[in-house]
Amino acid sequence: MTQTSVLVSNSEKMLQEISKLKRQHGALILAHNYQIPEIHDIADHVDDSLGLSQTTTRVNNKLIIFCGVHFMAETASILCPEKKILIPDTRAGCSLASSINVEELRLWKRKHPKTIVVSYVNTTADVKAESDYCCTSTNAIKVIESISKEKEILFVPDLFLGSYVASKTGRRLHLWPGECHVHAGILPDDIITKRAIYPNAEFLIHPECGCGNSSLYYLAEGDVPLKNTHVLSTSRMISYSKESPAKEFIIATETGILHQLRKRSPQKSFYPAADGAICQYMKTITIDKVLHSLKKQVYEVKVSPSIATKAKVAIDRMMELN
Repeated sequence: MTQTSVLVSNSEKMLQEISKLKRQHGALILAHNYQIPEIHDIADHVDDSLGLSQTTTRVNNKLIIFCGVHFMAETASILCPEKKILIPDTRAGCSLASSINVEELRLWKRKHPKTIVVSYVNTTADVKAESDYCCTSTNAIKVIESISKEKEILFVPDLFLGSYVASKTGRRLHLWPGECHVHAGILPDDIITKRAIYPNAEFLIHPECGCGNSSLYYLAEGDVPLKNTHVLSTSRMISYSKESPAKEFIIATETGILHQLRKRSPQKSFYPAADGAICQYMKTITIDKVLHSLKKQVYEVKVSPSIATKAKVAIDRMMELN
């Protein structure tokens, strides 16, 4: 037997064991759009971060294997405290969520008393608990416009998303200088180069993934052309590309989504705006770690009731606007 055959055989055995353990424990596997293809292919649901958390609330499964990053699993735990949420690798963090902690937010609030805090969903549970509203990139404009113009707003932690929302709403926002290292690395030159190579391609910018997108800022500033440009969540990217008559698309987000796009629309071509737009945190989760998590029932993400209760207020306000 060749080395390749051994690897295939071992992989098949792991998949069979995962399937068996899922049935045995009544488990559900959720995967973010940026996970590796092998994780997408074993998942029961693949979606963006908010979509996965909403799925958690709709299913009866009491055991959830959350293949995403830590703040996403926290949000699922906040919304469904009665369920056991496992993340297969505890190193699956987020550079954007890590750009502000609760003590920094409390200090900022003291410097700006009587303000409203709007936190991007890509934040830790304790930051959400210190916030008045959560938002996604898709509904951030709606959230800001729902707040009285008399109120000052602190927007955390995504500088690029905040700048974009401020330009669209005309509101003056106090912006935290946070960014996602992956999306901040997608530059106008990358986009201009790809558009020159693929002039007929539509340009899809992801506004809602677990990161701030510098492309949004460049679009607002006019550095990125508006023609055939669409600002969409990852789930909308997938549905839009299926519906669009276009045959080519340039995708400005983490490259993991390309597998889902190509899987759903195999007759179309998808090109990353930046080939190096890869989140190493998303890629920490692998098939063997999913198997280990299922087998040993590790690693649980549980938000304390005192934090979860306060954080849920901000999340519910966002959900009501949807």
